[in-house]
Amino acid sequence: MAQATRATKALEQAGIRFELRSYEYDPDADSIGQAAASALGVEPAQVFKTLMVLIDGKPACAIAPSDGEVSMKRVAAALGAKSATMMRPGDAERLTGYKVGGISPFGQMKRVAVVIDETALLWDAIFINGGQRGLQVHLAGTDAARLLDAVVADISAA
Repeated sequence: MAQATRATKALEQAGIRFELRSYEYDPDADSIGQAAASALGVEPAQVFKTLMVLIDGKPACAIAPSDGEVSMKRVAAALGAKSATMMRPGDAERLTGYKVGGISPFGQMKRVAVVIDETALLWDAIFINGGQRGLQVHLAGTDAARLLDAVVADISAA
């Protein structure tokens, strides 16, 4: 498994401290994030999923704990939009340059608005996809939010 991805290169160029953790990716898992957490031996709330969304028709990225649902209304509100919907997988792959299951918010082909769930700042470090299936980066949530110029908000469904 290659360890250098556009995501890891973007983190290195920004001087962000991170660790790489790889695991056996299971495309048939009920929840990719939950499977990653189990394989890594960490709490599912510490593994964050990257969702590509459309806010008022424009691409954006939402980063949230893998063990919960995301409120599209809250994503839209956090990014100053009226509505948010999930992006189609093929569109997400073309926009980010990553395969679904390996989409990272770092090093995407096009920079988009980002919102990260506020719980990311409660952990010393979180896991976020590293740009390839079965690869996670372990870094401070504050560093992720700063590098992505992300809005920090409660985007979890109640």
